[in-house]
Amino acid sequence: MQVIGTWPPLHLVYMAGAAIQAGVEARIFDAMNKDLSFDDIYAEIERYRPDYVMAIDYLPVTGAISTATVPDVIKILNMAKEIDESIVTLTGGPHPTFMYEEMLGDTSNRIDVIVRGEPEVILQTLLEAPKGADPRNVSGVAFRDGDEIIATKRQPHIKTLDDLTPAWHLLDWEDYNYLVEPQGRMTSIFSSRGCDMGCAFCSQRMFWDRDWRSRGPKEVVDEMVHLIENYEVDYFTLIDAYPTKGRQRWEEYLDLLIERDLGTKLLIETRVEDIIRDQDILHKYRDAGIIHVYMGAESAETDVLKALKKGTTMEQNKRALDLLRDADIMTEASFMIGFPHETWDTIQKTIDSAIYLNPDVAVFPVVTPMPFTPLFNEMKDRIRVWDYSKYNLVTPIIEPEAMSIDEVMKALGRCYMKFYRKKIREVKKLPDGYKKTYMMSAMKLMMGKHGSNFDFAGAGMVMPHPNPLS
Repeated sequence: MQVIGTWPPLHLVYMAGAAIQAGVEARIFDAMNKDLSFDDIYAEIERYRPDYVMAIDYLPVTGAISTATVPDVIKILNMAKEIDESIVTLTGGPHPTFMYEEMLGDTSNRIDVIVRGEPEVILQTLLEAPKGADPRNVSGVAFRDGDEIIATKRQPHIKTLDDLTPAWHLLDWEDYNYLVEPQGRMTSIFSSRGCDMGCAFCSQRMFWDRDWRSRGPKEVVDEMVHLIENYEVDYFTLIDAYPTKGRQRWEEYLDLLIERDLGTKLLIETRVEDIIRDQDILHKYRDAGIIHVYMGAESAETDVLKALKKGTTMEQNKRALDLLRDADIMTEASFMIGFPHETWDTIQKTIDSAIYLNPDVAVFPVVTPMPFTPLFNEMKDRIRVWDYSKYNLVTPIIEPEAMSIDEVMKALGRCYMKFYRKKIREVKKLPDGYKKTYMMSAMKLMMGKHGSNFDFAGAGMVMPHPNPLS
């Protein structure tokens, strides 16, 4: 659940665009943001009677939680087959890309084709072929042929991302709003795809094969103008895993935003090192409309940071957050808990580090070894939860050697309570202005959603979404 706003499903916008390019009529049914049920989805498929149904979630900000959507994806595709056996069912994303044998090996999963890797060209090629054509002739797919599972060769990445044609016109734009004051219409866009960093827990580098490609800064800004003028968008989230890679290109993008003076606000995720790199141009971040930056601090322990292959230190994290604060930009940082070595002492160190770093917003995702990442094999003997729907960065999956899973859940509550007990007092002391209004509004929204879980000292505090940008 997106507590502080609803974001359009950008992946579906691009899938629909690829379908249109193939000459196929396309529709987007965003049941999640409409808060609809499986019965509603069933009724929509039965009413519309499509030739193809594709359920996919492959571009959240972190690229990390597609595994949690897999059970629902399978349920939707199975429903489509119940309605009409001739409907071709498709899925894709990080989990299906790497776990296609497991998914197709279970014959109760009524999946016709799995799109493996960057999906637009693959989907367009599938849809341009006659229905029922042999998918062996399409690169980047996996499917069943009797008792055999077939996987074709990988499809090369798209060379020019600006050639893609998102179907923005198919969205119900009234569904997408950023609820933090001042309220406004929200969308996600991307200026790059991929990540060449080595974080052991993230699917981005694996899904994109450590490839990173960017769009042209002018093309991104032109798209923003189109969305402002045609759909009255006020807030943009750059869903790039690494939007600031390459200072020259990134600064060109900032300069264009400043020059065009769009009057919009942006939220981004990026690397600690790049904030330090850009300390002399952080005023441009603010002038370009960037109001909120998310970074992964992850741990206070040097050994853990090395194991996660973050490539950063605690002091670098502190420096970056202080620089952003000085530039009057909202900061958000994540701190992982639930490692196999976790103890109540290490939990307290994590809390202490979050308080020391003092981002405006702290989130405490639970270590979740996605089944296709290096982390999974390293922690496999401590995994106690095998229901993929729980792989959501909130539910404990690992049982530490010195703690129970229930204790990890209690520790999660302690992290939020102790950080926000201090933070809410700090925010109340801020002078009246945008930052105080923004923070109080965000906290009020989160408290309204989850306050009963973290009630203390007369101020209901909450456990936010593991990454409010996602």
